[in-house]
Amino acid sequence: MFENIRLSLQGILSHKIRSFLTMLGIIIGIAAIIAIVSTIEGTNAQIKNNLIGAGNNTVTVQLMQGEWPYDFSYNAPPENVRMISEKYKQRILDQKEISACTLYRTRSNAESVWYVDQRLESSSIIGIDEDYLSTMGYEIAEGIGFTDEQYHDFSKVLLVDSSIERGLFNGESPIGKVIDIYGEPFTIIGVVAKRSGFAPTINSVDDYFMYNQTTSGQIFMPTNDWGICFRYDEPQNCVVQAVDTDSMTMAGKKTADILNENVRKMSLDGEGETENPELGMGSVEYKSESLLEQAKALQDLSKSTNNMLIWIASISLLVGGIGVMNIMLVSVTERTREIGLKKALGARKKRILAQFLTEASVLTSIGGLIGVLFGIALSKIIANLAEVPVSISTKAIVVSVVFSTVVGIVFGLLPSIKAANLNPIDALRYE
Repeated sequence: MFENIRLSLQGILSHKIRSFLTMLGIIIGIAAIIAIVSTIEGTNAQIKNNLIGAGNNTVTVQLMQGEWPYDFSYNAPPENVRMISEKYKQRILDQKEISACTLYRTRSNAESVWYVDQRLESSSIIGIDEDYLSTMGYEIAEGIGFTDEQYHDFSKVLLVDSSIERGLFNGESPIGKVIDIYGEPFTIIGVVAKRSGFAPTINSVDDYFMYNQTTSGQIFMPTNDWGICFRYDEPQNCVVQAVDTDSMTMAGKKTADILNENVRKMSLDGEGETENPELGMGSVEYKSESLLEQAKALQDLSKSTNNMLIWIASISLLVGGIGVMNIMLVSVTERTREIGLKKALGARKKRILAQFLTEASVLTSIGGLIGVLFGIALSKIIANLAEVPVSISTKAIVVSVVFSTVVGIVFGLLPSIKAANLNPIDALRYE
């Protein structure tokens, strides 16, 4: 085997230009496939990180009416849904897929938010518990956060995000300022910002609007202060943090199942519980957002498009294989007398067959390795010029090299068989 490899390398080096031109189809095909697969991997990673959140792994479980979030702005709390107790929260935390859990209430597009004579339109107000900021990845950027007492003693204090700071206070410090929410004065004690762990990659205007939907900002109040402006008996929504990204779907499903016990069953005068008869189309129940499934759908769409490109690039490998077969047939013809001499000295068919198959395999393997290097370089060029993410796939590199070797074996088989079947007398007589 090693002798065959040595002879193959010797033959390739003695005809450098011819060997390179023979390998060119293999090189182009492998380079194209590596570049396409790297782009697919990079794009899929970006989709997953942007949609799900790099390292955040949070899943929102909302009270839904049919396919839409239950709107407390226009509807009273549903009679068959109780507020989520600490017992249910602890049951959620006991699930192996979940590392953190927080309960919250929210009003989107709250209109009656004023600072002096300036109204903040379309802001979101969120009533949070002690675990909300850490679970959602917020940190205090300015001022202080809520104390344990403020979560429970109706202190009428607020936290705001940087969008509120810029939009309502023109960049001035909002600490100590008073905001009027539905006629009630609340004092701002801090500004929050997302931790640096999650930073979506923005490559287009569409990406910008996708990840910047809360342009008017968010206002956070302690959960016990919620009833001052709204209703005390509003059921909460829930956010859970999965232990890892792959556990997100199951974490959301288990949380929804636990919370729906609050929906499917309701107390009857303290004498037991009965099934809710209103479940069905348009019914009120908790549902988890399927961000992982959304990411997978986008990834599948990206893959289906790029798989077509992979098949097109594979045509280059086919052409390269035909080129290998052609040059090996030429090589057999050129070395007819050599083959005849070896057979006359006792070389068997399988020896001649192995020699030419090895030469074809070494030729395409070298082409595959060069193609991998060109593919990596091409991926980097695409990343810089087209501003798309790439992720070099080790699996694709290994498969490409192995596949190029297989191409050499398959397309070198016919010339090898022809060489092995030569009649030694005819071969020695060949001019």
